[in-house]
Amino acid sequence: MAAAVLFALFSFGMVKVKTRRQVIAVLVAGMTGVTLLAPRPARAQGTLVGAIQGVLNVINGVIHVGLGSIENVRNTMNTFYQQVMWPVNLIHQAQGLATQMVAQYRASLANIFSLHFASATLPAPQALEQIARDGQTSDFNALTANYLNVYGPVPGNPSASPYDQNMTAMDDALAEDTLKTLKESDQADTMSLGVADQIENDASEAAPGSAPFLTATAVVGAIESQAVMQKMIAAELRQEAALLAHRTALDKEGASSAQRLAGALMNILH
Repeated sequence: MAAAVLFALFSFGMVKVKTRRQVIAVLVAGMTGVTLLAPRPARAQGTLVGAIQGVLNVINGVIHVGLGSIENVRNTMNTFYQQVMWPVNLIHQAQGLATQMVAQYRASLANIFSLHFASATLPAPQALEQIARDGQTSDFNALTANYLNVYGPVPGNPSASPYDQNMTAMDDALAEDTLKTLKESDQADTMSLGVADQIENDASEAAPGSAPFLTATAVVGAIESQAVMQKMIAAELRQEAALLAHRTALDKEGASSAQRLAGALMNILH
């Protein structure tokens, strides 16, 4: 910039001046302008460069050595984890085995669980059998309607005595209760199979250290399956208790009938 100003002054002066004194005056003016426009040297520039160089020396020296030591420790720890605690080759081997087992058995097991054993031949029994095996718990009213279509409603008076009506109603209630429990069990089985498939998928992609979490999930699923099994056993016990009560009721009714018959015979003989 100073050179440009000097050139302008010089050019302007050369155009206007005509004498030696004017030429000298123009040159003096140009030198003065250059002096005023020229930047002053910074006194602290040398000190600042030295400070920066000192910081760079510290970074390249002590800090660099410390970072190198930290990196060595990290590499040693990673090697220990990969070779001793969680061997990478064994982890890959286990993941490959899980993937192989899924590919080998999942389809076959799915076919077994999806087998249909429907054997009813008439329309009403077919409808009841289908709804009893659909594994849904939102159609209990339809189940009751189809049950009545097959087994009929409880007969009223005078077709059946109050005793027979009570017996029939109780038998129907327990039968429907067991069918509903079966539907709940089928739905729970479907959910358990879904959880099992998810655990298998996660096992084939599990990260080191995640095995306890997968194990905990599997244990929870096993406990839920056991709970469903216990519920089914309870339903079976209710049916056995109802059957025993029904047989006992028949014995009581037989005893009452024999007593009434004996009384009637005694009245006839007297």
